[in-house]
Amino acid sequence: MSNTFIAAATRRRSQYALGKALPLSQADTTALIQEAVRQAPSSFNSQSSRAVILFGDESLKFWGFVEDALRKIVPTDAFADTKAKLDSFAAGAGTVLFYEDTATVQALQEKFPLYADNFPVWSEHSSGIAQYAVWTALAEANIGASLQHYNPLPDAAVAAEWDLPPTWRLRAQMPFGSHEAGFGEKTFIDDAIRFRVHG
Repeated sequence: MSNTFIAAATRRRSQYALGKALPLSQADTTALIQEAVRQAPSSFNSQSSRAVILFGDESLKFWGFVEDALRKIVPTDAFADTKAKLDSFAAGAGTVLFYEDTATVQALQEKFPLYADNFPVWSEHSSGIAQYAVWTALAEANIGASLQHYNPLPDAAVAAEWDLPPTWRLRAQMPFGSHEAGFGEKTFIDDAIRFRVHG
């Protein structure tokens, strides 16, 4: 199939071997991430997604918060593997923290009470779309990334460190950087299991 979006989506893979040598400048990487989030659709055009983009030492600081939180709950004899995984994320050039603004969601619930129960669900959809948009845009720029979910463990420390609004709810983290290794083969389940077409 010849389709530029599908080609970009095919390049999007989970990269766990990250380095700091980005093919774009920090300013261009920031602009790319911002535009991907900006163009991601949301219910009622609510634009509830928020992103904190961390580079260099600021990214290291974030993964330090995660490590501190995990040390409190992971058994000592099992922590070496956890630390190695966190170090692989910290080895990248930066990290995107994806948030949803609960104030935006609440305002929609109040304005459209008939759909009140749906807006938190639709907010999660918006967040997922924003994450996928950024991940695919980074892949198209030859920047590796993966999606992580250590929230809510470091949330309080992160909010305090970067003075984030209390209505921002952390949903995912995306470490990114240069590709320092290739990928294994990606396999797919049988189409007959996954799809049904009628008409």
